[in-house]
Amino acid sequence: MSAKGKHRRPKQYRIARRLAFAGTGGAALALPLISATTAGAAVTQPAVAPAASTLARPAAQPAAQPAAQPAAEKAALSLTYSVVGGDTLSKIAADHSVSGGWQTLYADNRSVIGADPSVIRPGLTLRLGAAAKAAAAGATAVTAAAVKPAATYANNLDGWIRESLDIMARHGIPGSYNGIHRNVMRESSGNPLAINNWDSNAAAGIPSKGLLQVIDPTFRAYHVPGTPMDSYDPVANITAACNYAAARYGSIDNVNGAY
Repeated sequence: MSAKGKHRRPKQYRIARRLAFAGTGGAALALPLISATTAGAAVTQPAVAPAASTLARPAAQPAAQPAAQPAAEKAALSLTYSVVGGDTLSKIAADHSVSGGWQTLYADNRSVIGADPSVIRPGLTLRLGAAAKAAAAGATAVTAAAVKPAATYANNLDGWIRESLDIMARHGIPGSYNGIHRNVMRESSGNPLAINNWDSNAAAGIPSKGLLQVIDPTFRAYHVPGTPMDSYDPVANITAACNYAAARYGSIDNVNGAY
């Protein structure tokens, strides 16, 4: 009796497993099993196969969809953890395999936890792993943008013109590199300390100065904020002269002689 029982049980178990598999799989697997137990009924009756195939398609779709959703939700939830009574940072770090242990968990959430890592209140939401890294990366990006260094310019005629052009752009003053360079070379040959001591302005006590030979009253009237109040300063001189030229001639580009 016991020997027969041992032989029968495996046989019944295999049949049960096949039937269970056929019930949860596609129609292509179900039909051979049914035909094996019904002496080829599925083969001799073609009308049965289309019906089974038609029913199998909608059954397969719902089975695949719920499987993906819990995985996505679990992944999202695993990025944060809500503290409950009895929790410690060490326990949370161990339970969630936080790299670096409780020290990393505390460092990533210090703004939420406070100064004492041994005191965490139920209800606090802590960032874990990827969430903490993403938040830290975002903070780093913001900090990097905030401390982005200002543009630097060479301390020569090229750098002075380029810096002046940037200031002019912020104040809506027209002018081009070539227009400025052409007039600078005519007026001072690129010497920021040049001064005219022989013309009528010099005779009146207000000699022309600097790269674009501006007299002091004109420099003060057309001085552009953000530059030194010094007509010998090359950037201040260029910017004020271009501001004056824009008001009188439309642009320093339109100046081709004494102005």
